[in-house]
Amino acid sequence: MKEVIGVRFRENGKIYFFDPLNYEVETGNNVIVETARGVEFGKVVLGRREIDEGKMASALKPIIRIATDKDYDKFVENKEKSKNAYDVCLEKIKKHNLDMKLIDAEYTFDNNKVLFYFTADGRIDFRELVKDLAAVFKTRIELRQIGVRDETKIVGGIGICGRELCCHKHLSEFVPVSIKMAKEQNLSLNPTKISGVCGRLMCCLKHEQDTYEYLNDRLPNVGDYVKTVDGKKGEVASVNVLRQKVKLIVTLDDDTKEIEEYKIEDLKFKHKKRKNDDKISDAELKKLEALEWKEGKSKLDDE
Repeated sequence: MKEVIGVRFRENGKIYFFDPLNYEVETGNNVIVETARGVEFGKVVLGRREIDEGKMASALKPIIRIATDKDYDKFVENKEKSKNAYDVCLEKIKKHNLDMKLIDAEYTFDNNKVLFYFTADGRIDFRELVKDLAAVFKTRIELRQIGVRDETKIVGGIGICGRELCCHKHLSEFVPVSIKMAKEQNLSLNPTKISGVCGRLMCCLKHEQDTYEYLNDRLPNVGDYVKTVDGKKGEVASVNVLRQKVKLIVTLDDDTKEIEEYKIEDLKFKHKKRKNDDKISDAELKKLEALEWKEGKSKLDDE
């Protein structure tokens, strides 16, 4: 077991582990650490804890020191310099007439490198752009092409729920989201209903998936025949997952049929594996293919 602390470099970024050495580090402290990008200023979000060394993907690096007031002032200064770098890069992109959208600019803490994040429909030849930027900033330049989900995570915004986007507010990493989740929750496959600001499936589908799976497992399938506690037998016409109620088509003594609603506790039926509801019609599939809803792997390394 190895004692570590968790450090985050962006407000909503991924958490990285470092060796605290003998420093009295607490949650909320700022620290200076060495990363693959160089020396960085980060915030401790996870206090001292022990983890299995075998589960660590790479060698654990020690922190350099606890950040001082001078370090913090330099961090704030770098933020201002990054804004200027963003404006300069926009001008250079326009000058070279490149078909790319600049998303963010970022200085490393030691000013050893300036990173520019952008989106584009295809590959961009930005060699001349890099030369121009290097001549202006006199330091290493790195341009990183990111996806639309990463763009939304950096820029932020308001979702259709009226709240700040989950990816920008609290999600440190993207979770896999699939069409099956939308089907499980009985949602329409209308793209405008289940896609987020980024145009991909909404991350919040994952938030509620476990609850819907549990509730659905307690209900009969539509079309099944079940018995009620008062001896009636009927065919399941529809189910209300959240209210845990079922509408039955019940045959009365005079052979007439009517629809009656029952709570799940008032029904007797044998639980069995639910039908495969995640089959998508050709029309629905064509809509999804048109939007290229293939999640892919995020290219953003948000150290």
